[in-house]
Amino acid sequence: MVEEVTLYRAPTTVADADSIAEWLAERIDASVSVRDRLLSRFADDTLPEAFAAARVLDPSDPETGNTMLGIVRYEQRALEHPERAGGVLYDGLAVQQALWGRLPAEERSLDHLHVPLVDRVLGTWGDHDGRWHKRVNVLGQPTLLSVPGLYEAPAKPEQYYKEKQKHALLSGDAPPREVLENEVDGDFLVADDPRTTDALKGYVLQAVDYLETGEGFCDDDRCRLSNPHRQPGVVEAQLREPEFCPEHAHYE
Repeated sequence: MVEEVTLYRAPTTVADADSIAEWLAERIDASVSVRDRLLSRFADDTLPEAFAAARVLDPSDPETGNTMLGIVRYEQRALEHPERAGGVLYDGLAVQQALWGRLPAEERSLDHLHVPLVDRVLGTWGDHDGRWHKRVNVLGQPTLLSVPGLYEAPAKPEQYYKEKQKHALLSGDAPPREVLENEVDGDFLVADDPRTTDALKGYVLQAVDYLETGEGFCDDDRCRLSNPHRQPGVVEAQLREPEFCPEHAHYE
């Protein structure tokens, strides 16, 4: 049984860990606390190399890692100045393992779940189709919750990509958010979306439910515990009523 949940802030994002913790505490029978950024709290001299080793180098190659000195130094700067990081996909399971080993020994058991909000893009390898897939969360201990993954992992409506491409051809740059929102029929989340905190709440609860029950995602795509692969599905599951399916209504 999960007795304690600790969330970690991601100060370079709009995600409000304190608000998520307050929502979570009302729905589970465990104490919930918030700490500052995990990547700062438990960083050591070898963590930059661990991130360098977890880098995805090719979207269709399961082998990861570039630990050349320049890359390791980049990862060190990214840990010290996270606002400068970006544009890199990491093996979520490798990052999870690296961070688990840096948790205090007395806090590693499954009755104390750690959920860091992270500002890195994480992925897992798909044996079924031979490519990497971006993820919103990587379940387990700790459960990693990728804030940019919320925007990037679930596919946006097809019209979004068409409008983006059309704008780029005409102007040479990315279209402003309001242009895409006006041109595309369908709801989706974009970087720094004001709905980010609310959308992430269900993903944090998924982490607790997974350790409690051993079950993965809910099959009901209207439930906060589901795992939609498209942005409109994320909006439907996380931001619209009802919050939960009948099976998971006890969380309401």
